[in-house]
Amino acid sequence: MKITSRFTVAVHTLLVIYHFEGKEKTTSEFIAASVNVNPVVIRRALLSLKAAGMVEVKAGSGGASIVKDLKDITLFDVYRAVDSVDGDIFHFHENPNPACAVGKNIHAVLDTHLADAQRALENELKKVTLYDLTQDLERRL
Repeated sequence: MKITSRFTVAVHTLLVIYHFEGKEKTTSEFIAASVNVNPVVIRRALLSLKAAGMVEVKAGSGGASIVKDLKDITLFDVYRAVDSVDGDIFHFHENPNPACAVGKNIHAVLDTHLADAQRALENELKKVTLYDLTQDLERRL
């Protein structure tokens, strides 16, 4: 199972808003041109980011702005805000055969490791802030 592109689209959106603040109106159309997606995709991302308290969106063509401190927005926050996954990252096949020696034990053997892997991913995402990404972006420009 892949993490949906909603996550990277949302991060890209936030970086566009940051970079062009005060230079351009960061409308969904403007952001969509950078992300190279339909503006509807950006509007959905902005709605999720707004609900999470990260951005403000002005009606019409006013554009979006980041309202939360960049150091207080982690990649994990964005990941959660846009529902990057539905439940756990690893989706277990539905009906392992309980009559099989492997089938009846597969959850006991594998579940903890999969939960650890998901926790590791989430912990890594918690270490990186939007501020960190903006600094990296600035160095590359």
